[in-house]
Amino acid sequence: MSKARMLVVALIVLVGGVVAFAVHSLTAKDIAMPQVGQQAPTFVLPSQDGTQISLDSFKGKWVVLYFYPKDMSSGCTLEAHNFQRDQDKFTKQNAVIVGISVDTAESHKQFCTKENLTFRLLADPSAGAVIAYGSLASLGPLKIAKRNTFLIDPTGKIVKVWTGVKSQTHSQEVVAELATVEQKGM
Repeated sequence: MSKARMLVVALIVLVGGVVAFAVHSLTAKDIAMPQVGQQAPTFVLPSQDGTQISLDSFKGKWVVLYFYPKDMSSGCTLEAHNFQRDQDKFTKQNAVIVGISVDTAESHKQFCTKENLTFRLLADPSAGAVIAYGSLASLGPLKIAKRNTFLIDPTGKIVKVWTGVKSQTHSQEVVAELATVEQKGM
């Protein structure tokens, strides 16, 4: 094998190792995620309109609390559009949709305006709520929220957790789960 070819192979192995380390570092620092049956961690965060929103302000309603990586990215936009599309279904089931990322309230305002989103997006640039829900990912110095969702019942308890959700189908999964838990009388 020529030196050039050996160098290319070594470079590929090195890059593969770096990628594997980066993926491992996303999960190696996981904070304990709240589990089904636990009381949902509380928070107070600003929404896209600057209003301070607390989890407690939704007592008596189902809460679809979803964490997402970045405003205006393709996957996050698709997920938000699907939640918006299904907004009436959630409303009929006494549920509110609340999204959280580490973006700013100003970024959320631009995202909601551009994409015609009417549900609450909460800004968590310090990542306090994201960490409390075990949903922080680190890509070197960059901190983002993992794509996780928590279904919280009207008393504030977690009844379902989804991790690593698929943007394309997730809203439909949540609507179906809400129908199931309502039939069970939860």
